[in-house]
Amino acid sequence: MRRTGMVLMGVVFLVGLFGHAFADPSAEATLKAVVKIRSVIPQEAETAATLGTQREGNGVVIDAEGTILTVGYLIREAESIEVSVAGSKPVSGTFVGYDFNSGFGLLKADKPLDVVPVSLGQSNAIKLGDSLLVAGHGGDDAAQAVRVISRSEFAGYWEYLLEEAIYTVPAYPNFGGAALISPEGKLVGIVSLFNQIPIPGVGLLPCNVSIPIDLLSPILASLKNTGRSGKTPKPWLGINAEESHGRIFITRVTSGGPAEKAGLKPGDMILAVDGKEITGLSDLYRKVWAVGDAGVEVPLSALQGIKIREIKVHSIDRNQRVRTKGGKGISL
Repeated sequence: MRRTGMVLMGVVFLVGLFGHAFADPSAEATLKAVVKIRSVIPQEAETAATLGTQREGNGVVIDAEGTILTVGYLIREAESIEVSVAGSKPVSGTFVGYDFNSGFGLLKADKPLDVVPVSLGQSNAIKLGDSLLVAGHGGDDAAQAVRVISRSEFAGYWEYLLEEAIYTVPAYPNFGGAALISPEGKLVGIVSLFNQIPIPGVGLLPCNVSIPIDLLSPILASLKNTGRSGKTPKPWLGINAEESHGRIFITRVTSGGPAEKAGLKPGDMILAVDGKEITGLSDLYRKVWAVGDAGVEVPLSALQGIKIREIKVHSIDRNQRVRTKGGKGISL
């Protein structure tokens, strides 16, 4: 679909969304609350090699205190952050918190942004076929109507799992941290990723994956106060893994991480966790996390070359590896 077509869809959707013309002040206020985020990451940061040292995306002002919700990878390990409202000069920002489980990140602008916060909705009410709006920074030109094509799990290669992610089409190009807005004008998700989903008879369809907003409420207060979710940390191995025909292959091990120390290498195939055969990437994560909390020893069966080896990985809390300037409760 051409860009002009996407903008027209957004205009039509916003008219129905607010029941007025596109220039309705409530619509403009909602879109203005989606801000631009730019961050600089030090070269020595753990994520510099995979996510880059300069990151740019979106965030959403969610309360009167000026708290900005975004996708965490934009601000993880940032040494400096800039925030800007459409048509205004950038101001510096401060990292507040990051939750590995959901992927949410919080920050604040160091000066008032003069925007009306977007109210939080309920993502559990979003279902297959619903029409929503994706909005990035930039006002109506950055708004796009979308449709929900799936509410299903998403397993990321970086030891990450969403139980009920929101998949939408058409894919939105400036997806990182964009707002997913309901017909009532409320925030129901934060767009995290570009992905492709298999559709029978169609093939792979480009789409976006959004983090459901319902994951925020139980952890919001703790994220603001401590920089973390407050939940017991899950065991982290320090691997990137991919699934192929139900088999799990390690594609990368974090330098100095638990998996590397235990002798795991790229190309190894993980067969079982604690004696239990694994059937996919999400199954791998659930079985690892079921062994115990962060710090537990995780027994793995892995195929290395032509030999099956029993390897015990001493897991850690992945927050121990994070270096974020100014983050509350985050070790530097």
